[in-house]
Amino acid sequence: DGMVAGAVYATEEIIMAANLLIGLADGVSIPSSSFLIEIPGYSGGEDGVLLFADCAVNANPTPQELADIAIASARTAEILCGWEPRVAMLSFSTKGSAKHPDCDKVIKALDMAKAQAPGLAIDGELQADSALVPAIVRRKIQGQSSVAGKANVLVFPDLDAGNIAYKLVQILAGAATYGTILQGYTKPVSDLSRGASSQDVLGAIAMVAAQVRT
Repeated sequence: DGMVAGAVYATEEIIMAANLLIGLADGVSIPSSSFLIEIPGYSGGEDGVLLFADCAVNANPTPQELADIAIASARTAEILCGWEPRVAMLSFSTKGSAKHPDCDKVIKALDMAKAQAPGLAIDGELQADSALVPAIVRRKIQGQSSVAGKANVLVFPDLDAGNIAYKLVQILAGAATYGTILQGYTKPVSDLSRGASSQDVLGAIAMVAAQVRT
């Protein structure tokens, strides 16, 4: 029904095993990863919790891969946490404030995600403050957005940004991080760190079991 692995194997090996034994869900081109981030003293997201993706697997996703990551992350938030996902596609630009091929990639990914999942609350391209801070939204964005200023799922444009962001929040804000959650498979998978404690293993089992029950 689900898989927990990785205490003595690298992430690449876990992904290879999951690809062979479980397989990707229909319409998903790549596996991806997410973390639940619980931030002390933070009231945004969902009661101070955010979902970050992709922080562990895809170094430089294409627009289509980034769209798949966004949709898979929304599904994780919905199934694992019971959230109504509000997905922010992050960039160093907000709604055309900067022009660069990296921004164009996020814009293309947003269009693809909207076409694949028309009912999903998703917006971009957004800087992190535009995704999370309502007061910033009023200054930077014209019109209405169901996501800006109140995102609970943050999709980073590449692995550099995602991995750096979650580790900085963990270290500087004292955030608790839960994962790695592997996404995009027909059954839930969790990839442990090779430094995982018994408590980490228990937490991963609980997250996988919660997804199986639904």
